[in-house]
Amino acid sequence: MAKLTKKQKAQGVSDPLKLYPVDEALSLVKANATAKFDETIEVAVNLNVDPRHADQMVRGMVTLPKGTGKTVRVGVFARGAKADEAREAGADVVGAEDLLEIVQGGTIDFDRCIATPDMMGLVGRLGKVLGPKGLMPNPKLGTVTMNVGEAVKAAKGGQIEFRVEKAGIIHAGLGKASFPQEDLKANLDAFMDALVKAKPSGAKGKYVEKVALSSTQGKRVKVDPATVGA
Repeated sequence: MAKLTKKQKAQGVSDPLKLYPVDEALSLVKANATAKFDETIEVAVNLNVDPRHADQMVRGMVTLPKGTGKTVRVGVFARGAKADEAREAGADVVGAEDLLEIVQGGTIDFDRCIATPDMMGLVGRLGKVLGPKGLMPNPKLGTVTMNVGEAVKAAKGGQIEFRVEKAGIIHAGLGKASFPQEDLKANLDAFMDALVKAKPSGAKGKYVEKVALSSTQGKRVKVDPATVGA
């Protein structure tokens, strides 16, 4: 029998067919995160929805209570006092026509885009640039707002966006492998709670079908959906 490598010994051994209680699943996923960098712990949720129908689209925002472990760069389209408010809140890039030109030139130095309502006529010109990257401000997600300072702080403080894919799956990062397990659990609970609250009117029957956890380069571990959330 071939000897196990040091990496294999360090990794948690999981049954690919078994549904694990969430605490055990998180422990296994953390054990599987053996890369030389701090891997991201990710969740994948299969929902019983068909996003091709408008009344079955699932999309929203949630603030992870323990943060994401990532540095989020925030760009804000605003003028005057609102631009100053954004800078004071920690926005990385703030502007109006000048920022429009920079983005049109192909430079996007932000991971989240926020705009005041009066700027949407300007920002609308960037639909073909920001849209495909998921960066277009949206009032339903709180990224078109007069409370730019609050929105910037939320984006910097662990707020993430989720959106169902064509196959009915939602992926999200829950934090880093270096996070304490209880912090990852708190973030997962918050995410699942937001997902349940975002259940669309057209969703019938069992809503959450499958849940799986993994690290960036680690093995996937299936989770018993009944053990996830409050």
